[in-house]
Amino acid sequence: MASLHNVMLIAKREYTERIRTKAFIISTVLIPALMGGGIFGIAAIASKSKTTAHIAIVASQPQPAQDLKKSLEHGDDTSMTVDLLPPGSTAALDQQIANKQLDGYLVITQTSASDGASHRPTFDFTPRSSADIATSDSIKSALQTVLTREFLAAHNIPADEAKALMAPVTVNVIGANGKHTNSRQSFFVAYTLFFLMYMVVLLYGMNVARSIIEEKTSRVFEVLLATIKPDELLAGKILGVGSVGLTQVAIWMAAALLFAAQAGSMSGITISSTQIIFFIVYFALGYALYSSVAAALGAMTNSEQELQQLNMFLMMPLFLSMGMLPVLITSPNSLLARIVSQIPFCAPLLMNFRISIAMPQPWEIALSIGLILITIYAVLWISSRIYRVGILMYGKKPNLPEILRWLKYS
Repeated sequence: MASLHNVMLIAKREYTERIRTKAFIISTVLIPALMGGGIFGIAAIASKSKTTAHIAIVASQPQPAQDLKKSLEHGDDTSMTVDLLPPGSTAALDQQIANKQLDGYLVITQTSASDGASHRPTFDFTPRSSADIATSDSIKSALQTVLTREFLAAHNIPADEAKALMAPVTVNVIGANGKHTNSRQSFFVAYTLFFLMYMVVLLYGMNVARSIIEEKTSRVFEVLLATIKPDELLAGKILGVGSVGLTQVAIWMAAALLFAAQAGSMSGITISSTQIIFFIVYFALGYALYSSVAAALGAMTNSEQELQQLNMFLMMPLFLSMGMLPVLITSPNSLLARIVSQIPFCAPLLMNFRISIAMPQPWEIALSIGLILITIYAVLWISSRIYRVGILMYGKKPNLPEILRWLKYS
């Protein structure tokens, strides 16, 4: 009981000190506002933005080039400036690209068997930058439309029927509640939750490390350790800082539920209770895991500068999780997605993301939670031994053999 009493005293001290600060209030308001606003704002801008490159089309037959020019200048996603040129030397066009007067040029070469269907002309696009995939994709899409339209016309399909055939298809998405839902908005909600957890786990993990460094610098530890054991100090610190994070997450989730209930139908933004529950669960697990590592890093270092040099141990799994996002987005139930979402250091982010976009099997969720708990126990065991010795070590930064000796004798 005495041990638990000391842990709670330290946790209360950490909690009350942090929750009363202006930084807590400001971050509670600004982090979700900036992150959600940024993601949804960028998505809204991107959905309305058009490709505006200036290109030239070099073609021997005027009609396909005219159709392509019209499609590129007045398409749904393009508003390009297109110059039509007859075949000839492209040296002048290369010079315009070098002078940044042109973003690229497309050469359409008719073959002897070009009939618009099985024997198409060849298309050679020379961009100013090979990384300009937006212009290349727009040209490919416009070419596909023009060639299909020409094929239908060549087979005597009436223009109105051809237009109806090529009209975009609308797919109505029905949610679990039987109502129409917006897949794009649901995806961006999952995306926002991913980056919110990324920020919070990293922020509060680093807060634990910084708290240890501050107390080492001020020699407060030497006073505290006269009455409290190092393990109690570590447990209280993780519990106190984690409670601040849980408080902040609870405020965000309550606000999200309120927003979804009041304005969800108008904005198309919805967030389910399942998403909120799993977000809190995986935040608590992720925080416990990363803060344990951060506590060990804080005990091994003597200043913020030294801590920054060791940040990679916290950042690398988070970067890996971010790098695996495209895999989860395109195929959330693939073998690779299932494997990486079971890695304990990635599971808080990736399994929670999979839950938001394509609910995995219950056993997968249970397995990920079990693996995280086992890893937390192992990391805490190692971190507590480093912490016992490291918090009283000053001066030079310990090397690996010295850390191994701490683990052996503590």
